[in-house]
Amino acid sequence: MHAVQAAEAKGRFEVIRGDRNTTGTPGSVEIDIADASSVDRAFRRVQPDFVLLLAAMSDIDRCDLLPEQAFATNARGAENVANACARANARLLFSSSAAVFDGRKHGYSEEDAICPLSVYGETKAWAENAVKALTPLAVVIRVALVLGFAHRSGTNAMLDRLVEKWKAGESVSFPMCEERNPIDSASLSKIMIGMLVDHHASGVYHAGSLDSISRYELGRRLATRAGFSADLVRPQDNPLPGRAQRGNDHFLLTDKIRKASSVEVQSSNQVIERCFHDATASY
Repeated sequence: MHAVQAAEAKGRFEVIRGDRNTTGTPGSVEIDIADASSVDRAFRRVQPDFVLLLAAMSDIDRCDLLPEQAFATNARGAENVANACARANARLLFSSSAAVFDGRKHGYSEEDAICPLSVYGETKAWAENAVKALTPLAVVIRVALVLGFAHRSGTNAMLDRLVEKWKAGESVSFPMCEERNPIDSASLSKIMIGMLVDHHASGVYHAGSLDSISRYELGRRLATRAGFSADLVRPQDNPLPGRAQRGNDHFLLTDKIRKASSVEVQSSNQVIERCFHDATASY
C-alpha cells in the first residue's frame, strides 16, 4: 500500500500491508498475488475484512516485453485475491486503468465497451472480469494517470523521476497526442477508502480530474510548479522505439463517482497543486 493510502486508512482500520518481501516488518504480511497458495496463507494469517488491491506490474512497456509475467501478476494475481476475498467474505476494491480502452474517442463512461491496445490493458481488462465474476459486490476504480511523490525510494513514481532529471538539468520528452485526466494520489486514496467502506457502492467507477490535458502540457505545468523551466519539457510527436502502444485519448468521465464519493473532483491544475501541497514531499 502506498504511504498516502496507508495514512488515510489508519484512521479507520488496522492496516496490514501486503508485500512479497516483508522481512518481518511490523504491520505487514508476506504475499505474492501471482501465487494462489501465498495469497491463501496471507488471508489465513490476517483474516481481512477489507482488501485494497493495488499490486500490479504497472510498467506498460515492461508488460509488453514480458507478457506471461504481466498476465500472471495482473490477471491471475487479481483472480487469486478475488477468490480469497470470496471465501473470506472480505470486501474488495480493485484498482484498474483507462488502458482497458483504445483511446479513440473523447470521454469514456463506465458503460463503454473495453478494447485494450497493450498487454497491460489486456491484463487489467481480464482482471476486471474476474473480480466482478468472483466478487460481485467489489468496487473497481479506473484511473488514467495518478500523480504524486512516492515518499520512499525504489518506486516507479513519475514525479520523483522527473524532478531528479530536472535537478540534473536533463530535459524530458512528453507526447503531445496523449490526453489524460490525472488525479493526485492523496485524493485517490480518500476516494478509495471512502468507497471501500461504503457497502452501497459496487461495480466500476472512473476517477480523475474534470478536464483532460495532454502529457506534454502536463509536463510543462509540473516543471513550472516544481521550480524548473518549462523548456526542460520537449514535445514528442512520434512514439519512441520499443514503447508499448497507448491510447491517444483516455479521458475518463467521472459523473458516477462524483455522485458516490464525498471527495471533490477538481481541475487538472488543482490536481497538480495537491501533489506539491504535501509538506513531506521534497523536490
